[in-house]
Amino acid sequence: MLRYLNAGESHGRGLMAVVEGVPSGLPVTAEEINADLIRRQGGYGRGGRMRIEKDRIEFICGVRKGKTLGNPLGLLIWNKDWENWKDIMASEPGPPSTERVVTRPRPGHADLVGAIKYGHRDIRNVLEKASARETAIRVAIGGVAKSLLAQFGMRVVSYTMDIGGVAAPSPNDPLSAYEHAEQSDVRCHDPETAKKMIEQIRAAKHKGDSLGGIFEVVVTNVPIGLGTFAQWDRRLSARLAFAAMSIQA
Repeated sequence: MLRYLNAGESHGRGLMAVVEGVPSGLPVTAEEINADLIRRQGGYGRGGRMRIEKDRIEFICGVRKGKTLGNPLGLLIWNKDWENWKDIMASEPGPPSTERVVTRPRPGHADLVGAIKYGHRDIRNVLEKASARETAIRVAIGGVAKSLLAQFGMRVVSYTMDIGGVAAPSPNDPLSAYEHAEQSDVRCHDPETAKKMIEQIRAAKHKGDSLGGIFEVVVTNVPIGLGTFAQWDRRLSARLAFAAMSIQA
């Protein structure tokens, strides 16, 4: 059974993960995972943080000569922005930082509840871990999982279906749609819809607003019988929903 733990703050030294349950002899390379990390940082309208970070994965254990060893994998991504935050985010004892202290919780985030639960006056102690920056290490972990699925002929692809109410037509061939989406700044398979999506993003940016959207994930060659209807906690749809809902805002 695959299991992972991750650690690290958004503006800390880096993000790390331990992945256990990966079988021995699985081909896995930093190059393949880095390609997914580059894809994560792409897209029209991304934030300024993406211009600072150039995420690259490092295997610190569990892989030798491009193959897993059967013991836990150690993954690490350094935060380049750490240089601008190393005094504020220092781990060694010292006087409390007075810079960039956060006292106003953001709606819809973990800020308020996290600060109350863990007794923090500076909400930064919550938002640094609850940050969407954590998705970088999740992409790396997912890269390992994709390598394992590939050994069984399974492939995971995705593309954008809607941004701010601008919807793309449903594709007839998901794999072909994915290939077209790879060439799009908004990862949309339909070029005309992609142009309208970009216009919608520009309009929202001009207003100082943001947009929601819909993306579609397709997994091919999935064997029949994964999960079970016999118990609520072993249903495949429930497990997929759990994983999707755990992604930070």
